[in-house]
Amino acid sequence: QVRLVESGGGLVQAGDSLRLSCAASGRTFTVYAMGWFRQAPGKEREFVAAITWSGGSTYYADSVKGRFTISRDNAKNTVYLQMNSLKPEDTAVYYCGAESWRTREYDDWGQGTQVTVSS
Repeated sequence: QVRLVESGGGLVQAGDSLRLSCAASGRTFTVYAMGWFRQAPGKEREFVAAITWSGGSTYYADSVKGRFTISRDNAKNTVYLQMNSLKPEDTAVYYCGAESWRTREYDDWGQGTQVTVSS
């Protein structure tokens, strides 16, 4: 099992920036990729961005391309999500997930961190 702890959420105004962090511990050698997802009230959880743990390949949802950047620090077992030019529609609980090499599914999740963007 991989334990994930997110931090960095908060209340900001439209156009501001935030950086989320996700610290991983436990069986991190089982991780193929780390991803960020978000869930707004009344909506399903949606993919935001992902990064492979070894090669560093990155993937983004169209809605955040050019505004969000995902990165990793393997030495710290930490993944970051730099969010710029935030919009009210980015308001959601942001979750960090770990994709397993074995299942290629996101098997482990953090507790989530709230991001609220006011207009």
